[in-house]
Amino acid sequence: MSTPLRNWAGNIVFNARTVAHPGTEAELCHVVRDAAKVRVLGCGHSFNPIADTDDTLVSLRSMQRRIEVHAGARTVTVDGGATYADVAPVLHAAGFALANVASLPNITLAGAIVTATHGSGDSNRNLAAAVAGFRVVTATGDVLTFRRGEPDFDGAVVNLGALGVMSELTLNLVPTFDVRQNVYLDLPLPAVIANFTTLMSRAYSVSLFTRWQGDQVDQIWVKDVSGRSEPALDILGARGATGPCHPIPGLDGSVCTRQLGEAGPWHERLFHFAIGNTASAGAELQSELFVARDEAPAAIAALHKVQEQFAPALLISEIRSVARDELWLSSAYGQDSIGFHFTWRPEWDRTIAALKVVEAALEPFSPRPHWAKLSTIPAATVQSRYERMDDFRKLADRLDPTGKFRNPFVTELLFS
Repeated sequence: MSTPLRNWAGNIVFNARTVAHPGTEAELCHVVRDAAKVRVLGCGHSFNPIADTDDTLVSLRSMQRRIEVHAGARTVTVDGGATYADVAPVLHAAGFALANVASLPNITLAGAIVTATHGSGDSNRNLAAAVAGFRVVTATGDVLTFRRGEPDFDGAVVNLGALGVMSELTLNLVPTFDVRQNVYLDLPLPAVIANFTTLMSRAYSVSLFTRWQGDQVDQIWVKDVSGRSEPALDILGARGATGPCHPIPGLDGSVCTRQLGEAGPWHERLFHFAIGNTASAGAELQSELFVARDEAPAAIAALHKVQEQFAPALLISEIRSVARDELWLSSAYGQDSIGFHFTWRPEWDRTIAALKVVEAALEPFSPRPHWAKLSTIPAATVQSRYERMDDFRKLADRLDPTGKFRNPFVTELLFS
């Protein structure tokens, strides 16, 4: 390849001998059948080598867009290359919505689902929990269909691409709804810790943004269903923003979804960034760690104690809530969870040193790292935090006995 293919952030250079762009499921089957090794690239919004391969890298963005709404069943069927930006406006026009979305609209549904990516909200589960069924192209080039309720389904949805290539997904829908978004500033950290449960449950989706400097949370993004009465945060010491805010102070808030309490359709508020806008230039690194929700106040206090050791490497950090699910490799498997997300400056050595400080501070809470982001937690430790890990390995060995869909990163992380 004359120009190196990189991920969204630019920190990963892919080593693929071939990059395939199938346009149909039949073409995808031929590509997979004939390749020695296969990995799939979504939008490239991963920060570790999870998608890398030295053989065949498959991009599904050239697949013919398929967005079929089944009104009676309240489901939508989409192709494996569709993004949330592709799907959301179509659903809204048909009178439906996804109950939960990612922060960024430009990521693929399949990529988000197989890596257990999430949105925010005490009652909102991982994005993969919306999946009612899917089709996957296996190592032999055959197609398998999985449906919720079948024995292997809970183990197959979040799979890190180790079972095959998702060519089609069917997701549950809810009726479309309007959301209003308000941002509050400078909430004292003691108030966050003392009122954490009330704070995170006060609306449909709540995100806390902090640079881990001083004794306050910089911003609280509150997204609630239009028409509900919203309790004021002033009693906790925060103040309402008077203009649009970007999560990173000083950047242009106009690229974000509308704030200041202006109601609008779900897909124009639940994302942090408006469809068609980019969050940043991409020159950043990311990590995220999940702990049980009831341990979050103690985890916040633990991070605060060491914040001076990692804050200089940080652009912004987000704290979000995720409801429990039963998907074997979901970061919220079996427990309501809080995600501590960190967006780091694009300085590798400095970031890794800071990340180790964060991981050490959270270690007493047995954190689970996001599968597609940076982590230095040993693979054996990560594996021990998923009680169905052995069952997943057996499923992977059965569906892909030769390891066609494994690369060194996935092999070490899941199968070592």
